[in-house]
Amino acid sequence: MAAVNVTKKEVTRDLDHCDIPYYVSEFVEREVGNDYDSLRKLGSLIDKLSENKKQLEEQVLTVSSEVPKRIQKALKNAEDSKKSLNRLLEEEALLSDSIDSHLLKAEPWMEELGVLISQVEEIERHLSYLKWISRIEELSDNIQQYLMTNNVPEAASTLAFMAELDIKLQESSCSHLLAFVRSTVKFWHKILKDKLSSDFEEVLTQLRWPFVGPPQSQAFGLAAPASAPDVYNNLETLFCQLLKLQTSDELLTKPKQLPEKYSLPPSPPIILPIQIMLNPLQKRFKYHFTGNKPTNVLSKPEWYLTQVLMWIGNHSKFLDDKIQPILDKAGSSVNAGLEFSRALVMLILEKLAADIPFLLYDDALFCHLVDEVLQFERELYSVHGYLSTFPSCMHILSEESCFQRWLTVEKKFALQKMDSMLSSEAAWISQYKDITDVDEMKVPDCAETFMTLLLVITDRYKNLPTASRKLQFLGLQKELVDDFRIRLTQVMKEESRASLGFRYCAILNAVNYIATVLADWADNVFFLQLQQAELEVCAESSTVSQLQLGQLASMESSVFDEMINLLERLKQDMLSRQVHHVFKEVTDAAKLYKKERWLSLPSQAEQAVMSLSSTACPMLLTLRDRLLQLEQQLCHSLFKVFWQMLAEKVDTFIYQEIIMANHFNEGGAAQLQFDMSRNLFPLFSHYCKRPENYFKHIKEACIILNLNVGSALLLKDVLQSASENDASLKPNQPSATAALNELGVYKLAQRDVEILLNLRAIWPNTGK
Repeated sequence: MAAVNVTKKEVTRDLDHCDIPYYVSEFVEREVGNDYDSLRKLGSLIDKLSENKKQLEEQVLTVSSEVPKRIQKALKNAEDSKKSLNRLLEEEALLSDSIDSHLLKAEPWMEELGVLISQVEEIERHLSYLKWISRIEELSDNIQQYLMTNNVPEAASTLAFMAELDIKLQESSCSHLLAFVRSTVKFWHKILKDKLSSDFEEVLTQLRWPFVGPPQSQAFGLAAPASAPDVYNNLETLFCQLLKLQTSDELLTKPKQLPEKYSLPPSPPIILPIQIMLNPLQKRFKYHFTGNKPTNVLSKPEWYLTQVLMWIGNHSKFLDDKIQPILDKAGSSVNAGLEFSRALVMLILEKLAADIPFLLYDDALFCHLVDEVLQFERELYSVHGYLSTFPSCMHILSEESCFQRWLTVEKKFALQKMDSMLSSEAAWISQYKDITDVDEMKVPDCAETFMTLLLVITDRYKNLPTASRKLQFLGLQKELVDDFRIRLTQVMKEESRASLGFRYCAILNAVNYIATVLADWADNVFFLQLQQAELEVCAESSTVSQLQLGQLASMESSVFDEMINLLERLKQDMLSRQVHHVFKEVTDAAKLYKKERWLSLPSQAEQAVMSLSSTACPMLLTLRDRLLQLEQQLCHSLFKVFWQMLAEKVDTFIYQEIIMANHFNEGGAAQLQFDMSRNLFPLFSHYCKRPENYFKHIKEACIILNLNVGSALLLKDVLQSASENDASLKPNQPSATAALNELGVYKLAQRDVEILLNLRAIWPNTGK
């Protein structure tokens, strides 16, 4: 065993090879180890190893015998597959030869059969062609028969069916067939249309159509004489029959179109019966408003605009009461009144398109035309319910050359109006100065007139058909606001030496009013829609930063933000000038008060009644007079900002220049508190409930200066302790902040309170 141990110690494992000595050594160590008694197990161990060896040999023999069998089987399968593939290739070759042979034999037959198939297809096409011709001729014969028997409704229905067949054939390449069908439709359409139109016009004549006067003066129309039922029955019958010709009429008649530059929205043709009803009105319109007629005057667009509105109004009741039920009964979705209005508006559009080039460069005539057109549009939409999806006069005004001229004229007249409003004697006077409830904003006349001008401009362009045109007008409004701001700034600079004067205050009120109104407009739906349109334009052009785009998209900003910011800056500058002016007057008046002998004033106990310091009177009188003056001249919101800014400056001034610059005995501290709490603070009590909250430095300084001696000593001790050992106060000792808060001191810092305590002149001798 010693030898074994020696051997074991010398054996090391070879990791790169199958190290049998190492495994044997490990096995002996594991099975025998250092226990000599375990040598008795060597016999059974040898038997066990022999058995394992035998099993391993059998497994090796089994595997060595099975592997060749598998290989042989795989080789056999491969051989079988190869034979099968060869057989399939042979069969494929035979089949290919057979097919080639068959195709060669069948080729003559195929050529002959192809010729026959082509002939059959051609015959089928001819047959189909003949069927179509026969069908059209049959329908044509039917229409003729119906007309011979005076069955016009069936003739109209048959023509409508023929027109539908015409539409179906539009994709065909048979040009002669298409021409035949179209000519047949045209032939019968003309006959039926002429017959029905003649009968329809006769019925309209019986109804005294058109109505050139108001409904109450119409002789027949809506009245009910004895023959009315028959007339209205004929009207309904003929109207329905004409409706059946609508399809064929649209095929044959091309509606008159205005040039594409006007960008009119697509709209269906006017229905045939309404067209016939409009014929006499169209003739009247062209007679009076074209050519050399006295009524055709460029300077009087209101003549033809008013005439069209009168026609719409005169016929609306008849159309609603008599024509609309016929359309509803026929299953049509057309609104009779709107269809009638749309047709008449097209006359206006044609007239405008013809007239505008002749007055484009005459500012007076062009401006008058625009005014009349806008008034016409307002009445058309508000009174007669015209739809914004229909063509309108705004499409004509939106044409590029006309629109640019409109913008130019609008700006020119707006600037002229601004000149006149600012040069007016009443420019800076409020129209409502004598009406307290109305005059809260104290708006000067020029500012109110200017915002009215902007509002009128908005009303003029808000019905423009495209957002891009509206945005151009919005840009004009921004230019006008900026121009007006610059003019106000110029006038303000002229008045800057009298910053408390009436005109200066009026300018400030004007700036505040314009900024307030623009902020209100920013929340208006119309301007929010323009903001969305502007966002889309900016996103496409990439002219603004991502931050600005985000602000626009999240509605954090508005279309007027830039203007509002400039106005707010001007307002703050003007308010600061006023505050500075008043503050300077107050400080000048306080010179004697600053020199008051606070150290030698008698105590409160020595005075029968406390009274205001005589040196404080000029300061407080100045303050009172200026507050009263500006309260009357500034609007409430501006005055509120003014007095709060002034209060802050006065608070700082008295604290730093008077309180911190002097020492106080008991009487001086009491007098200071009386002057402040009973005289200064009440000056502002009319503007807020607790004016002392706007003078926190003074208020808290008076608290410190008027503490009784014991409280002052205790506070001084607390502050001194807190200063010496700020991080580790004694558990039972209050903190400096808590002590100050308990006294009502929140604004002043600990260091300031220590200085104020040192300004107290009399301290008892404590032996310290």
